[in-house]
Amino acid sequence: MKNPKEAAHKATGHTQRGQCSKRLSILDAAAEVFCREGFAGASIDEIAAEACVSRQTIYNHYREKETLFTAVVEDVTNRTNSSLFSILATFPDKPDNLEDDLSTFALGLTKNCLCNQDGKFLRKLVQSEGERYPQLFEGWRKHGPGKIGTALAALFARLSYGGVLQIDDFDLAARQFLALVNADLQMITLFGETPSDEELENAARNAVRTFLRAYSAPVVNIAAPAPLAKAVG
Repeated sequence: MKNPKEAAHKATGHTQRGQCSKRLSILDAAAEVFCREGFAGASIDEIAAEACVSRQTIYNHYREKETLFTAVVEDVTNRTNSSLFSILATFPDKPDNLEDDLSTFALGLTKNCLCNQDGKFLRKLVQSEGERYPQLFEGWRKHGPGKIGTALAALFARLSYGGVLQIDDFDLAARQFLALVNADLQMITLFGETPSDEELENAARNAVRTFLRAYSAPVVNIAAPAPLAKAVG
């Protein structure tokens, strides 16, 4: 005879996995619909059809469309931050060649965080909905761009204290670095296009060269000692 407690535990486990699976399906479907239709144009019925669940199931999980939208932005932001901090771990603390190493870092940042599917999704939503529904992006503002700038400022501070860079305002330098990395890619991504590997590499290299012109530590030339004057005999 089966143990009733064991059977109940298994049933609960299956239920929890099923609920988790439904939540993920709803979030993925909602991301697709919100990105395609915008917040105002998206309907719960359309999201339910995309997720293969009932309308009531979505309301049971998220109560209303605004709550669902916020959950979608939070979910995508968390994934983006996970990728971001993996890339930040590759920052060149002790570079052999600062320009090359920093360019490789910038390339990883654009390819894996800014120009991947989640990065494009967030950018499109913020551009289309940010002005009309600023409250829906409050969590993204706190946990998205803010975290990137703070982490990057700390990394540049290490290079500055080590004498590799000369920076007075680390937060400003971090913002400028991110702006430079995006500069050559803005027109490409604005219309939903995906930059080629060559375009990403050129953008990273151009950004780093411009950044280093502003913040490279001056090279100190150690003058050779003057020859001793011959004694006059």
